Amino acid sequence: MDKNGGWRRGKAAFLNQLWQCTWKDAAITFGVLFIATAAAFVYYRISASNINVVMFYTLALLFISRLTSGYLPGIAAAMVSVVCVNYLFTYPYLQLNFTLDGYPVTFICMLVVSVITSASASHMKQQSRILAEREKMLAEAEKEKMRANLLRAVSHDLRTPLTGIIGASSSYLENEEKLDTDEKRALVSHIGEDANWLLNMVENLLTVTRIRNDSASVNKSLEPVEEVMSEAVFRLKKRIPDANIRVLLPEEFVMIPMDATLIEQVMVNLMENAVFHAGSTEPIECRAEIGRDTVTFFVTDQGVGIDEDKLETIFDGTGQTENSSADGHKGMGIGLSICKTIIVAHGGTISARNLERGAQFGFTLPRGEANED
Repeated sequence: MDKNGGWRRGKAAFLNQLWQCTWKDAAITFGVLFIATAAAFVYYRISASNINVVMFYTLALLFISRLTSGYLPGIAAAMVSVVCVNYLFTYPYLQLNFTLDGYPVTFICMLVVSVITSASASHMKQQSRILAEREKMLAEAEKEKMRANLLRAVSHDLRTPLTGIIGASSSYLENEEKLDTDEKRALVSHIGEDANWLLNMVENLLTVTRIRNDSASVNKSLEPVEEVMSEAVFRLKKRIPDANIRVLLPEEFVMIPMDATLIEQVMVNLMENAVFHAGSTEPIECRAEIGRDTVTFFVTDQGVGIDEDKLETIFDGTGQTENSSADGHKGMGIGLSICKTIIVAHGGTISARNLERGAQFGFTLPRGEANED
């Protein structure tokens, strides 16, 4: 039963391919045959020979089979081609003579070429559609995975500072009369730190919404590398005045296409993570290397580094360091996930690695033309 059912489905598919034809296919068939006839006529007038005229129509059959869908346009073109060769380029001219020697062979050969080419072209188109659908499904699956990781990171990073704010405010309200001034200031300070951290996360989320989900692209314009790095450090200093940052600006003045605000957000996230997670008082180095086709930005610290088993997934929205457990509101998950989203939307790459001392984050942007969307 399965064999018969498969045969019937194959037969139905063949018949569907056989009779499939649209107005566009008809127009393409007519246009290609007209061009082939004109070219064959010019050749015939110049050479006064009809030996190679059939080659023009054979080439036309290949084009028609490739540019149209189904077998009908190719079969119809084969019949018309044989008639044209017989009527226009074979003696007696402008008359049909089906008794000529070799005519059936010519007709059968052109028909076979047409059917085989049409079948091959249809198969290639079908395979292309299948591959395109598969790639689309994989892209959707990857997008869903990133969305799930982002939601998981958001839930973790929101829960911890909110718990801290609720706990500190409850302690203040319940023990206000028992607390001295320093203790009150400490509780309010903790509330302020957690609130600032929440504000930073909201800024990150708003940053991501600027990236269009459908095209995964950003509005880019030529921006100087020095100004972007300087502005990123300035924004970090406003948030963390005590941050020890050493900036090494490139000697060459370079402008590359980017969304400056988004790239600044990436650099702020990377430097902020280094401040909170390095566990070192040494300055954090921020520099850029100018390549022939790319510009690479590095943020390097002199701290404890990153667990090797977490390097592969650190940008997936789930990366947490051991020292973040005690101070969970400084988790790295959402910030690094957003960094990856922004850099990928710019057509670049981002990575992290451990050095002999400390860790280094780097992202690369192409030095291409700006594209104003």
